[in-house]
Amino acid sequence: MSPYIRQLRSRVGHDLLLLPGVAAVVRDREGRLLLQEKSSGEGWSLPAGAIEPGETPEQAVRREVLEETRLVVVPTRLVGVFGGEGFRHVYPNGDEVEYTVVVYRCSVIGEMPGQPDPETKSLRYFAIDEMPHVALPYPTEALFGGA
Repeated sequence: MSPYIRQLRSRVGHDLLLLPGVAAVVRDREGRLLLQEKSSGEGWSLPAGAIEPGETPEQAVRREVLEETRLVVVPTRLVGVFGGEGFRHVYPNGDEVEYTVVVYRCSVIGEMPGQPDPETKSLRYFAIDEMPHVALPYPTEALFGGA
């Protein structure tokens, strides 16, 4: 949790926070989608996270992907902006959030040594016909459509 969110939580407790976030659509040469299995038991997700104060969405998606996967990416196009009640989540500690997520298609341009942050249990590429349940209801056509 960032210092900014920690400060907000100290004031609102577990009540609902509306949070701006980003997520990355990263696909391999076979067109499979990269998903992150969360260590917290939340299941599978796109590499994603909150936009920090002063950070652009493009900066946030680069940072989040690097932290969670060790991949260096460049956002290549806007996939879409998603939100609403389907993007509401209650964390195991009771904190409730509703995300508005800016999703970018990203190209991998490198990889940094080291391990992903502790938030990541595992990483895996999935074909469309082998997709597990994903924590947030991104439209399949947004994840697999286009070049």
